[in-house]
Amino acid sequence: MIRVYVPNGASQDFDLGERIGAHSGWALPAGAVWIDLIKPTPEEDHAVEAALGLSIPTRAEMAELEASSRLYREGGATYVTSDIIHNGDADMPSVDPVTFVLTHGPLVTIRYFDPRPFDMLREKLEREPGLGRTGPEVFLQLMETIIDRASDILGVNARRVDRVSNHVFSEAKHAGFQKLITKLGRAHIVNARIEQSLSGLARIFAYVAVDERIEGSTEAREHLRSLSGDAASLLSHNQSVAAGINFQLSAALGLINIEQSSIVKVFSMVTVCLMPPTLIGAIYGMNFEHMPELRWIDGYPMAILAMIVSGVGPLLWFRRKGWL
Repeated sequence: MIRVYVPNGASQDFDLGERIGAHSGWALPAGAVWIDLIKPTPEEDHAVEAALGLSIPTRAEMAELEASSRLYREGGATYVTSDIIHNGDADMPSVDPVTFVLTHGPLVTIRYFDPRPFDMLREKLEREPGLGRTGPEVFLQLMETIIDRASDILGVNARRVDRVSNHVFSEAKHAGFQKLITKLGRAHIVNARIEQSLSGLARIFAYVAVDERIEGSTEAREHLRSLSGDAASLLSHNQSVAAGINFQLSAALGLINIEQSSIVKVFSMVTVCLMPPTLIGAIYGMNFEHMPELRWIDGYPMAILAMIVSGVGPLLWFRRKGWL
């Protein structure tokens, strides 16, 4: 689908489908400042290419990771691709590539998923048409919305990590460490995806800073500088969250080892305490004919007393040594 935004008017959607030659009759609306290609078909790609005289990257080209495929200039247009985090309300947000094309006319975006910042910006531009008068302005507004959304997701993840931290170090634990480690593992994955998205945006900001459409406007330069600072601060905060996750994982594993050691320690002490009574019981349980104590009238209570003393004695020794 092709979604076109024109200032002072609502966005227009065009679905050219797979019809052969459909693009030949399609014309770009006058004054368009943003062309949003959403899961475009080959015909829709060709229609935009014909209208703007530029090349639209395919989905496979957008997925390439090398810098030369994600940041380049071609035909007077600047192409930048970054992985954008989306589905942020879920436990495990996703990241997928979005390509932004800065031209001398409208901004072109190509995406194969539906991140919330795009709808948020479209609604914002319809409420305040003056915010998006040119393609570069729309680009900067879109970047600001993406940064804000990434900040929200980062905040949610940081709060989840704090809740787990409070539980890991609480005296009364209501969940097993296995569940806590699973939560921390998920938080680590979300943290890595946020960093992947923010790092890509930081690379975009550094690259488009020298684009004549941005460099030639003082307002655009200042806006871009502010966005770069926001991305850097979020990256720094995200790294501190990552450090907290790693610490809590280590702490949880350490507490698991301590807990297991305590269990083994208890069993070891019980074994040591039961060994002397077991030895006494085993001796007097042997069926030898000549055992003097067997005919002793006080033999039974004395054997029981010896078992009790030999069992309690190690416990008192352990307590004196501070092992209990």
